[in-house]
Amino acid sequence: QLQACGGGFLLAGGSPTLSCATSGRTGSSYTMGWFRQAPGKEREFVGGIRSSSGSTYYADSVKGRFTISRDNAKNTVYLQLNSLKPEDTAVYYCALDANGFVVRTTPGSYRYWGQGTQVTVSS
Repeated sequence: QLQACGGGFLLAGGSPTLSCATSGRTGSSYTMGWFRQAPGKEREFVGGIRSSSGSTYYADSVKGRFTISRDNAKNTVYLQLNSLKPEDTAVYYCALDANGFVVRTTPGSYRYWGQGTQVTVSS
């Protein structure tokens, strides 16, 4: 089970951090991905992190602005959104892929999903 939180109504330029806590069995190695979906658009990959190595991979649209990290002791993954823009407005989802060897970018690769947290950015 995944529980994402940390969204809300935010001003452009802000730097909130979303978190995603996992519960239950996750295995010793997995990948956690972050996706977002804006109204009327398809769900898109934002970035991901491998639980074992901590290596990350980001979509070009957020590279350099967003940062993903993890705390394995807390079974929690974080997504820090820096320099928010109105176009970052979306529902943000965390998702778990039992394959911990590579960060995959397609939603279908992830079996477990959190409920999503809304991020609304106002200019």
